[in-house]
Amino acid sequence: MKYPIFLNLKSQRAVVIGAGSVGTRKVLSLLDTQARIVVVAEHIDETLKTRCKNTDVEFVEAKYSKEYLVGATIAFAATNDRKTNEQIYKDCQQLEILCNSPDNPAICDFLLPAVVKRGNLQIAIGTEGNYPAYAGHLRQKLEEIITPQHGEFVAELEKLRSRVFEQISDDNKRKTVLGTLAGDEAFEIFKKNGPKALGDWAEKIISKSKD
Repeated sequence: MKYPIFLNLKSQRAVVIGAGSVGTRKVLSLLDTQARIVVVAEHIDETLKTRCKNTDVEFVEAKYSKEYLVGATIAFAATNDRKTNEQIYKDCQQLEILCNSPDNPAICDFLLPAVVKRGNLQIAIGTEGNYPAYAGHLRQKLEEIITPQHGEFVAELEKLRSRVFEQISDDNKRKTVLGTLAGDEAFEIFKKNGPKALGDWAEKIISKSKD
């Protein structure tokens, strides 16, 4: 059983070896993480470079070498050569770097889930690598249910959470209020009447539980 986590890669070196369709997807998926992305491939398409314009992505047009992994937190073995990918994995093991090979779960330290993303709200779905297409199918279904409004709601909850921590010191009261603010009633108020109405309603809830 794999351990599900959301990994903070800010300022961490993330190396993608291979710049074909698979490698390109991995690079693009990393852009919002603020990782220090390094792409290593003998040929890097100009389309990928253009899509990464105005970013700090480093492109290295060269044959794979273990030296490019040094200092990395994670790496993606995404070449179109199975033996090269296996060597990348072995090198990562020696350097204690987490490695993912998109087409070969047997040489993966971690697997990438199908993700529904709405602002800071993320829902990850995985099948332990056994049937990724089904995870993708479930993602499509969830995308119909989880709307951009849910992401906007989370942004408002973040503000309200700060107010709760500032005004309520009792742990039990705080937990109760946070649960109420994350409930269906709160979302319905936000959905129908907007952030101000949610804020006014939340203030009444918070005031009742103030120290």
